[in-house]
Amino acid sequence: MLVIVDYDLGNLGSIANMLRKLGHAAELTSDPARIGDATRLILPGVGAFDQGMRNLRNRGLIEVLNYKVLTEQVPVLGICLGAQLMTRGSEEGESPGLGWIDARTMRFSLREVSGGLKIPHMGWSDVSQQKPHPLFEGMYEEPRFYFVHSFHFDCEDPRDVLTTTHYGYEFASSFARDNIWGVQFHPEKSHKFGLKLLDNFARISEPAAIPVTTSAI
Repeated sequence: MLVIVDYDLGNLGSIANMLRKLGHAAELTSDPARIGDATRLILPGVGAFDQGMRNLRNRGLIEVLNYKVLTEQVPVLGICLGAQLMTRGSEEGESPGLGWIDARTMRFSLREVSGGLKIPHMGWSDVSQQKPHPLFEGMYEEPRFYFVHSFHFDCEDPRDVLTTTHYGYEFASSFARDNIWGVQFHPEKSHKFGLKLLDNFARISEPAAIPVTTSAI
């Protein structure tokens, strides 16, 4: 069962609609028991880092999410704020993150983003794939995704970087380690590229399909 985690932040309906369009059933829920039955998880999100962590705590979701992701190792896809919450913390706030990936969420450097570029980074941008991964299997040539963000991932281990994007400078626009994957862009707003990525994720159900790294998080 594919579960989209509802913690009252994010464009949840659009993700569910795209999955339905692809022929995949997905349940949108904040019920810890239903999340506990999931075989795949999507953690979406739009908004502030501290508010996101507060909402997860208030709904009693952190414990079940940690168990599903770290113990059962079900595939999980974080989108935008949802992916940022997977890091250890953010320059945007003071709350610690979920800490599933060795990374921090950093504000765009205004010094390096110049030449008329604005923050937030908003609109379509190319992504450059840094390693093979099931999320990008059969992806269309010259993949482009839709972004809306003022913060980005800073991965401590470069092997965790799945794609990079250039906006004033090169930044990690998605990461992947074992069963934990996060994208800064919005696949639900990215037309055929986003449809392909979500379709790939929905079809991943067996641990054997997931490339496993040897170093621990």
